[in-house]
Amino acid sequence: MADDDDRDVVVSARLRIPGDEIEEAFIRAGGPGGQNVNKVATAVQLRFHAAASPSLKADVLERLLKLAGSRVTKNGEILIEASRFRTQERNRQDARERLAALIREALIPPPPPRRKTRPSKGAIERRLAAKKLRSGVKRDRNRIGD
Repeated sequence: MADDDDRDVVVSARLRIPGDEIEEAFIRAGGPGGQNVNKVATAVQLRFHAAASPSLKADVLERLLKLAGSRVTKNGEILIEASRFRTQERNRQDARERLAALIREALIPPPPPRRKTRPSKGAIERRLAAKKLRSGVKRDRNRIGD
């Protein structure tokens, strides 16, 4: 059972994505590693079946798929590739952290839309009075004509 908990992705104190909703495949990667890169599959390709996930609410899922953008497949899977590090384990961790960060961002509801407001009559009058005062100050700086 402890091994199963290791596979889970902890997003927040309340949300945990079970390991069975995530698939990991190890592939060869470019980048640092020298000749080792050509021999060892250190990059991780993480697939999260978001559309079929019972862990996510509908509104969170909608925001998640929008945030993921081009990383979403037609089947509603989120595909994350991690090849930043030389070791398979660090790349695996990196992919999981990136997935958790993406879901965390989707958990935040959008702010309510802005309501247009009009300035009050008093505010308009104060602004115009200030403009008139300022224009008078600038006019007084000019040379006095004959």
